Amino acid sequence: MRLSFGQELRLVQKQVLAPRMIQSMEILQLPIMELQERIEQEIAENPCLDKEENDPDLPDEPSEENENPNAPTQEERELVVDESKNNQEDFERLLNLDEEWPDTFEERSRPSSTRLEEESNRKHDAIANMVARPQTLQDYLRDQLSWFELDDATRQMAERIIYSLDTNGWLPGRLEELIDPTGGPDQLTIARRALAIVQKLDPPGIGAHDLRECLLLQLTPGMHCYEQLRTLITSHLEDIEHNRWPVIQRKTGYSMELIQETLHELRKLKPKPGADFADVPAPMVTPDVFVDVVEGGRYKVRLEDGRTPSLFISPYYRKLLSKGDATEVEKEWIKRKINSAQWLIESIEQRRNTLTRVAQAIIDHQTEFLNKGPEAIEPLKMQQIADKVGVHVTTVSRAVDDKWIQTPRGIFPLKRFFGGGTVSADGDEVAWDTVRLKLQEIVGAESKQHPYSDDELVKELEKKGLSVARRTVTKYRKAMNIPSSRQRRDWTLEPQDHAKHNGAERPVDEQPGDE
Repeated sequence: MRLSFGQELRLVQKQVLAPRMIQSMEILQLPIMELQERIEQEIAENPCLDKEENDPDLPDEPSEENENPNAPTQEERELVVDESKNNQEDFERLLNLDEEWPDTFEERSRPSSTRLEEESNRKHDAIANMVARPQTLQDYLRDQLSWFELDDATRQMAERIIYSLDTNGWLPGRLEELIDPTGGPDQLTIARRALAIVQKLDPPGIGAHDLRECLLLQLTPGMHCYEQLRTLITSHLEDIEHNRWPVIQRKTGYSMELIQETLHELRKLKPKPGADFADVPAPMVTPDVFVDVVEGGRYKVRLEDGRTPSLFISPYYRKLLSKGDATEVEKEWIKRKINSAQWLIESIEQRRNTLTRVAQAIIDHQTEFLNKGPEAIEPLKMQQIADKVGVHVTTVSRAVDDKWIQTPRGIFPLKRFFGGGTVSADGDEVAWDTVRLKLQEIVGAESKQHPYSDDELVKELEKKGLSVARRTVTKYRKAMNIPSSRQRRDWTLEPQDHAKHNGAERPVDEQPGDE
C-alpha cells in the first residue's frame, strides 16, 4: 500500500442542494401550527423581517392626524436637557402632560375602577377555565395509606411499592428488587407485609404481578359465581382467551349456560385497574386545507391562511441600506438578513402554491370518496399526483406529510387518500380500503355459530368480485382486530350442534381455527 501527497484533476458529477432549496423543502413539510412557530422564531431572530399587524379585511380610513404623520406638533417638540440651565420649563411641561391630554394618560397610567374590575374578571375566568391537574394513581393510593396504622419501615416500603407500579397498576419485576440489600434479613418480611397492604387499597387488583393475580385480587366471597370465577381464572385463562368453551366444559363439568354466566361476571372485572388514572390527552388537529363545494357540485380546496401573518421586509432597513449611511460591515449584515427574510417569504409562498395544487389534484381524483363515502375511495399513488402536478414524488410526500384536510365528510389526514388496490373480476381497480370494508361487512353478517374461516372469507370476497389471497385476508383481519373464527364462535347452542360445521362432524374442541 502506497501513501503519498499529490495533486490530481478529477471529474465528478454529484447533486448538491442549495441552502435555499433545503429551506423550501423544510417549510413545505411543516404543518400550519409548526409554520407559525417557525415564522415567529424567524421574526425574533431577523430584525429585517416584519409582519402585518393590522387586519387586512378592514379598510384603511384616512384621517387628518394621518395626513402628515412626520410633521411635528407644538406638543411634540423635542425635549432637550441643557446642563447649563435648570430646564425648569421643560420639566414642568413634562409633568403637565397628563393635564393637557387627560384622556390619553388617564387610560395608560391610571386605569379606571371599571377597567380594573373587567381585567380582574378576565384573569379570574382564565384561571377558572384552566384544566385541573388530574389526580395520579400514586397520589390516590398514597392518600389511602393514612387510613392504616403502620410503622415507619412498612409505610416507606408501601410508598416504594406504590411509586413502582406501572400505568396499569401492576407491579413489574420481583418484590426482592425493591429491597435494600443492606437493610437486614427482615426486609423481605416487611416488603411482603407492605405489598399486602397496597393490594387492599382501591381500586381492587392494584399491586398484582400478572393478569391472573390481578383478577383474583378483585374477587370477594359472596359475589355471584365466586367459586366458578376462581376456577376459571386459576386454571382456564388460556382457554377463555381462545374461546375453548367445550374444553372448559369437559374439565370442569360446568354447563354451557353456567360458563356463559360466569364469563359475564368475569367481564365486569378490570384487567388494568390503574388505566383509569392514565392521562391520555386528545390530540388537537388543525387542518391545513379546506374543501368547499362550488357551483356544479365541484370541490375546490383552499388553504388556511388566516393564521399565517403577511410578511414583508422592514422599510427601515431597506432605507438604511439604500441611503448609504451604514458602514460596509453593517451593509453586509443587512444584506444577509434581507436575503434570509426574502427566502423565507418566497418559501412560504411556494409552500402555499405547491400544497394547493397537490391537494386539488388529490380531491379531483377522490371525488367519489366525497360524494359516496369511504367505500368509494379510489386507488392512488403519490407518483400519479406528482405526474399530474409536475413535481417530484418526494415533493408530494413532503406536501402531504402531517397535513390534515377538512372535507364535507370530516377531517382526514392527506395521506388517507393514498393507497394501493387490487383488480376486481370486472377488471376495475379496487382500493384496499374497500376490501377492508367488505371484509368487515362479511364478518358482521356471518353466523356466529359457524363463523367463516380465512379460507371461507376469501371465497366470500370472490363472490363480491374481489380476488384476494388468504394471507392478505389474515393480515387485514388482524390489523382490524377481528378475532379468528374459533374466537368469534358462539357456544351457547347445544353441544351436538357445535360439531357440525361444513358438513363434517368432529369433537367440539377440535374444530379448525385460523392462524
